[in-house]
Order: sequence, then C-alpha cells, then structure tokens
Amino acid sequence: MTLDVTHDPAARSWVPGADAHPDFPVQNLPLCLFSAEDDRPRAGIAIAERVADLPALLAAGLLAGVDEAVGELLFDRLNELLAAGREVRVALRRALFALLTDPAAEPRAAPHLRPLAAVRLHLPCEIGDYTDFYAGIHHAARVGALFRPDNPLLPNYRHVPIGYHGRASSVVVSGTPVRRPAGQLPGAEGPRFGPSERLDHELELGIWVGPGNALGQPIPVGEAADHIAGFALVNDWSARDIQAWEYQPLGPFLAKSFATTVSPFIVTPEALAPFRCPAMPRTPRDPQPLPYLLDPADQQAGGLDLTVEAWLESAAMRAAGLPPLRISQGSARDLWWTPAQMVAHHASNGCNLRPGDLLGTGTISGEAPGAAGSLLELTEGGKRPLALPTGETRTFLEAGDRLSLTARAERAGLRLGFGPCAGEVVG
Repeated sequence: MTLDVTHDPAARSWVPGADAHPDFPVQNLPLCLFSAEDDRPRAGIAIAERVADLPALLAAGLLAGVDEAVGELLFDRLNELLAAGREVRVALRRALFALLTDPAAEPRAAPHLRPLAAVRLHLPCEIGDYTDFYAGIHHAARVGALFRPDNPLLPNYRHVPIGYHGRASSVVVSGTPVRRPAGQLPGAEGPRFGPSERLDHELELGIWVGPGNALGQPIPVGEAADHIAGFALVNDWSARDIQAWEYQPLGPFLAKSFATTVSPFIVTPEALAPFRCPAMPRTPRDPQPLPYLLDPADQQAGGLDLTVEAWLESAAMRAAGLPPLRISQGSARDLWWTPAQMVAHHASNGCNLRPGDLLGTGTISGEAPGAAGSLLELTEGGKRPLALPTGETRTFLEAGDRLSLTARAERAGLRLGFGPCAGEVVG
C-alpha cells in the first residue's frame, strides 16, 4: 500500500483535540456505526472525541470526490460499504482528510460532528460468520506446554492456519456486559453442571472481510489483502474449565460461544499502511508456507507492527479510585500467519467469505511472561495468581472484573489506536 498526504505526521486538524490524539488523529479516520437519540444507525468516522456523520456530510456536499451513490451504503449496517472495496474507502478517506484539515471548512462541517460520549455505538456489521484462528505461536506453545510439556506444538501447527468456527450471534460490541456461562465442569468423580470457575480473556485482533468471494472460488494469497476491509480488537472470552472437558475431539463449543467482544471502530488497511512489517520470520528448521500461502509481497509487508495490551480493573479497584492494571503487553508481530494468509487459507477450499464476516487472529502473546495474552498463560493455569493493587489476587476473572483491550501503532512521529474493547463480568 502506498503512502500519501493522509499519512503525513505533520498534518493538523481543526477538530479540537485531534492533533496527537492517542487513538483518533486525522491520520486514522476509522469507520463506525452510530446512532443518536432516535436516529437511524448510520456510518461515522471517529476523529478525536467526536464522530463525523457521513450521510450528513455527503448530503451537504462536503465530501469532494465521493460518489453520491455511496450514500445508499451508509445506513443500518456497514456490510455494503465494506463490500464496495478499497476504491470507495480511499475516496472517503481522502475527502474526509481534506475536509478535516481545512480550517475554512469548519463552519459548514462542524455541525455534523457529534461528541462520541453522546452517541450510541453499534456493531459495525451484521455478522454472518465468525471464525477464530490460532495464529499466536507463543500462546499456542505456552498453552500446549500446560497440557503436553513434552510436545507443546502439534505437528501441523507450523504448516496450516488452525481455526474454528465461532458463534456470530453472540458477538457483542465493546461495553456490553458479559454474563458468566454455565456448562459441564470436569471433576474427579465425573462432570457436574454449574457456572464456570475459570473464566478467561483472549487478546486478539479482528479482521473485517470486505468484498469476499463466490462459493467454490478460492482467494489467492496475493489478492487476499483486497478482501480485508479493516481491523478491530477482539476478546474471545473463554471458559477454560468447560473448554477442557468438551474440546476433544472436535474443539471449542460452549466454552466460547457465550460471548465475543469486538471494538466498535474499523481501522482501515489504508490507515495502517505506515505500520506494515514483514511476516514473522521462520528459522531454517521451520517449514516454509505451502505455495498457496506464500506471496513475496505478503512476506515482505503483510504483518502489522502493533502493540496490544490487556488491562484489568476489579470492582474493589474502582471503588478505591484506582486505575486499571495493565496485565499484559504484546505485539502483533508475533502472529505466525499474516492476515492475508488467514483469509487465503479460509477460502482455499472454496468457502465463501462475505462482506462483514469477522475473523479473529487468535490470542497474541510474546515470549516474555508479561506478554501473555490470556490469564491461562499469565497464571500458568491458575498456579501463580496475579496480585492486584488492592491486595486481591486473580487466577481467573471474577464478578465485577472489567477487562479492556487496547492497541496502538507508533512510527516516525505518527500514532493511532483502535479505541476500547471492554466488557465487565456479570455473575
């Protein structure tokens, strides 16, 4: 992806607080779906602490170079906008950047910007399918070591992108409470049914599918980036005790289908163009990807240089006025497969991906202990509790705990973020 004026770190916006905003400077411009009062849900763009009303800006003739027909794609859900592909996204980005950096445009445009705190943010898309990959190799190795100390990674891991089909109906937007699930729990005298006692989080990136493919038509890895409309944060909440009992022989089921939290903002591939990096390197002992997963351009710049973090806040911490505790910090560089490889593999058997489908990367963990993206890893399966500032400890999540994920990209004077991905445990 080529860089242009919209990536200029020196660009300044007339929107209050936009310059050097930690998440939403004018160089980001992520998509979202919002409503205010009784308004129909509509497409927006986040800028600082405001959201720009895209239908209103277009109707007012303030988005130069954007086809008026795009207005039909901006209500109720963003699936059709994502389906329109890169050309439409780029036109919107350039028009918005020009508008929001032109002081002369402020009097006409400012009335169409609303405070984020005053609107309701929705799931951006109607999600037809949700698939979760397992591309964090350090997570896979660390979790594997808990159960198979002599053989942490199974033989297929380095060869094939592992994934499972999740439950699209229980994907919820950031801020939605997460009710503790019940299920069969293993025990020495056989299973019993009850609430999970080992509720966990997973720190992941989400990939929003754009145009997609027809049934029976694979997506070549060299074209897979054209089918990625944007990125988000994903928390694939997991009931580890239910999972341990049910996952053989077919993998996760009720342990993960009760809730998956996604951040409300779609950070576009264009915004992330300055933060591309090489795919995770293989050692001479590692197998090279099979030809259908191997593209030179993707190997050179198909990765994402993002810092990802998880923050924990207990009810007692909130009552004491204490800030959330960062419990992990990792990097998206530690994904064994690139987003393009995940998309290409998913479609390699002819599976049809559709606009608005959501893919999770799997838990992002680094090699260092503090870079683990789940409590299962951080506490070594519950053996090493985390100490909280209140004197409390945690092995797994408890009622009132609020778990938040963040992500940021920083390079050459430019920083942008993803907004919140948070949920509070109920029960």
